[in-house]
Amino acid sequence: MCHIVSPRSGVAIAAALGLSACVTLPPNHVRSPQDPWESWNRGVYRVNDKLDRAVALPVTRAYVAHVPSPIRTGVSNFFSNVTMPIVMVNDTLQGKMKAAGADLGRFLMNSTLGVGGIFDPATSAGLDRNYNDFGLTLGHWGAHPGPFLELPILGPSDVRDGLGKVPDYFLRATYWIPNDTVSYALWLPAAIDARASLLPLQPTIDQAFDPYAVIRDAYLARRAYLVSDGKVSPSEELIDPDAEQSPAPAGSSIGTPTPKPSKGPQAAPAAPAAPAAPAAPTPPPAEQPPP
Repeated sequence: MCHIVSPRSGVAIAAALGLSACVTLPPNHVRSPQDPWESWNRGVYRVNDKLDRAVALPVTRAYVAHVPSPIRTGVSNFFSNVTMPIVMVNDTLQGKMKAAGADLGRFLMNSTLGVGGIFDPATSAGLDRNYNDFGLTLGHWGAHPGPFLELPILGPSDVRDGLGKVPDYFLRATYWIPNDTVSYALWLPAAIDARASLLPLQPTIDQAFDPYAVIRDAYLARRAYLVSDGKVSPSEELIDPDAEQSPAPAGSSIGTPTPKPSKGPQAAPAAPAAPAAPAAPTPPPAEQPPP
């Protein structure tokens, strides 16, 4: 979902969602150690999901069905270029000066030759598209992600990434547009473009036994991968080391704690893309013994 929300409307929406944001968990439910606020998070997710299915999903499907692919590609290129100042600043804050220079060249080339970022000549010139944000910068310097947090409207996050969204908001190129009407007018296409990028994952979410847990675990795994530059690092555990670890229900992969990495080298994930959402788990048999 889009990250551009006006302060006044954001507070109002968050307050409205908060009034209905708690759910009662079953007595035998085993909480995931990285999700101590699960009751609140599931309540927010439920409201977010209803809003998404009622408004965002049908609008996005109509957009994909009726807008030609070249135009949609141009829209995606434009909003990707808008976020490049975030990437460049966080490259610099992490001491990745070579990446910062490459991203600066990409931003300048696409903003000029690419007509404001609508076209992407930088990729053809060998300047790959990178991703970075302030949450990753905090993680780079050792800040623990903290508990998982489902944010109203904005969706999955954790405490560290939630705090990181604040400076990232002010680094967006659209924030500095002097005309508020133009700035706010960009909110809708940005939201639709962001939602359209997630449409390929929708069938997996719809078929999942527990969509909330699938989204949570996929988000945490991807952020751990990004903050460690493509390798799972002992400094970026998915589980708070001070939290009590409880075994997951027999036969279930949802909410299973990630074991603490050993001292030896650990293989990096196979690809830098976002991890595929887990397949829909089947409820365990009644008499199944624990593993």
